[in-house]
Amino acid sequence: MQVVTGAMGALIPKLFQLLNEEYNLQKGVKQDVEFLTKELPSMHEALRKVADVPRDQLDRQVKIWADEVRELSYVMEDVVDSFLASVEGSEPAANSHKLKELLKKMGNLVPKGKARRKIAKKIKGIKIQVKEVADRRDRYGVNDAVANLAAAPTPVDPRLLALFKEEKELVGIDAAKDEITKKLTDGDGDVTKQQLKILSIFGIGGLGKTTIAKVVHQKLQAKFMLKAFVSVGRKPDVKKVNSQGHFS
Repeated sequence: MQVVTGAMGALIPKLFQLLNEEYNLQKGVKQDVEFLTKELPSMHEALRKVADVPRDQLDRQVKIWADEVRELSYVMEDVVDSFLASVEGSEPAANSHKLKELLKKMGNLVPKGKARRKIAKKIKGIKIQVKEVADRRDRYGVNDAVANLAAAPTPVDPRLLALFKEEKELVGIDAAKDEITKKLTDGDGDVTKQQLKILSIFGIGGLGKTTIAKVVHQKLQAKFMLKAFVSVGRKPDVKKVNSQGHFS
C-alpha cells in the first residue's frame, strides 16, 4: 500500500506536528500548513481507494492523477523534513543565562532564518500545487470513477463454469486423471513425503482441463491436512485472492 500512496501516510502526521508543537510558525506558513492538513487526508483516502482497484482496470486519467499525487507527496515530505531540521536547535536554550550558549544560538539564527524563509516559500508553492491537483481530482471525477470500479461486479472467469461439469460428461477423463495422479505421486500413491510439485494441464478451451484438475484434487485431498482449490483468471487480483480463505 505504501508504494501506491507514496509518502502521504508519513507526511500528514508531520504536518500536524508542525501545528501542535511550538515551532513558532509565521502566520502565512501556519495558514498554508493548516490548508495542507485539511486537504491531504482526503487525497490520501482517494489514493487508498485507487490502490484497491487493479491498475489495469483504472482509467488513464485516474492513473495520471494518482501518480502525480504520489510524486508530490515525496516532494512535500522532503520540504517538511527540511523545515523541521531548520527549526531544530534554533530555539533559546533552557539555560539561557549562560552567555556562551546564548551567543552561539544567536550566531545560528541568521542562516537558519534564511533557510526557514526559503522553505516557507516552497510550502507556499506546494499549497498551490495541491490546489491544482485537488481541482483535477474533481474535474476528472476520480472519486466517482474509483467508486464505480469498486462497486462493479467481478467478471466471471469462463473456466469457473467447468467446475460445475459432471465428471461423466468428459470422455477419456479416467486415463488423464490416472496419468496426472501418477506424475504427482511418482506412482507410489504417497504424496505426503514428496516435495512441492507444479504440474501444468494445457490445451484448447472446452477440453475439461479445470474439471480434470478438480477430480485429481478430490482424489488426493484426503492425504493432506490442508488443501485448497483456487481458480483465477489470466489477470487475477492477487491482493484479493490472497485475502480470501481457500484452505479447508
